[in-house]
Amino acid sequence: MVNLIGTYECKVDAKGRLMVPAALKKQLTPVLQEGFVLKRSVFQPCLELYPMQEWNEMMKKINGLNRFVKKNNDFIRRFTAGVKTVEVDANGRLLIPKDLFGFAEMDKEIVLSSAINIIEIWDKNKYENTIDASADDFADLAEEVMGNDDFNGIS
Repeated sequence: MVNLIGTYECKVDAKGRLMVPAALKKQLTPVLQEGFVLKRSVFQPCLELYPMQEWNEMMKKINGLNRFVKKNNDFIRRFTAGVKTVEVDANGRLLIPKDLFGFAEMDKEIVLSSAINIIEIWDKNKYENTIDASADDFADLAEEVMGNDDFNGIS
């Protein structure tokens, strides 16, 4: 499992390619050769970049769903809609396919944000608006999500 750290601002060229920041590329070195899966986010107007190992773990969970249950089948179809395999090229660039670029309504300035074991790819303005809008609610959210766990005084 890869634990990624950081938020990085990048620019996308006319062909939809972004230069993976050196600090992020260094963290991804162990998994660069395996490639990645790029997909639409379920909850936000952004993309999710899964290292292949993380994607395979997710697929193990999804493959456990009974496809003869309509909800499960509908979920699988929507979860995997638009999924693409992508690679970082020899120049350190990652190509964002046009359909996924359009889904996330990205402009030339984007943000790569680590989300533990995946990377979210956002339009810069959408990312900043989402972070700003949720800032007031974050303390309540943190308490609700993490407040019942014993972290031995870690905060």
